[in-house]
Amino acid sequence: MSTIGSVPGCLRLDLTIRPLGEKGLEKHLSKRQLKRVKQKAENGAGKALALASLAPPPFPFTSFVLAAAALQYPRQRMLNVIAVTRLIRFLAVGTLGLIWGTTILQWARNPVLQGIAVGLVVVSLVASALSVYGWIMRSGSKS
Repeated sequence: MSTIGSVPGCLRLDLTIRPLGEKGLEKHLSKRQLKRVKQKAENGAGKALALASLAPPPFPFTSFVLAAAALQYPRQRMLNVIAVTRLIRFLAVGTLGLIWGTTILQWARNPVLQGIAVGLVVVSLVASALSVYGWIMRSGSKS
């Protein structure tokens, strides 16, 4: 079902971006992302798209779909690559869930691991707050 949802979503992106070409791509990606994605697309768009389709979040999969569409990679080939590789990815994740799901749920119920998780969340929140504070202080001093 995830694959069935992913492919039409990619088709929608393709239908939106393909007519805009490379200029449209510049509106949706940072310069750094655009340079990296263009380089990958020119050196093997199918392979890059397949690897991006297999990669877990937070990998910028959408950037690769946008690049393939904007750089006029053949639509049918793009959708076939995405369908096959997404199916492989989601089947692998589902299989791992069937095999290890119960064990992972038991670990999640462990009070020690729950405490570690809460500690990591607190540390992350404090670090984020300090980072935002530092950013605000640096921004204010430039005015």
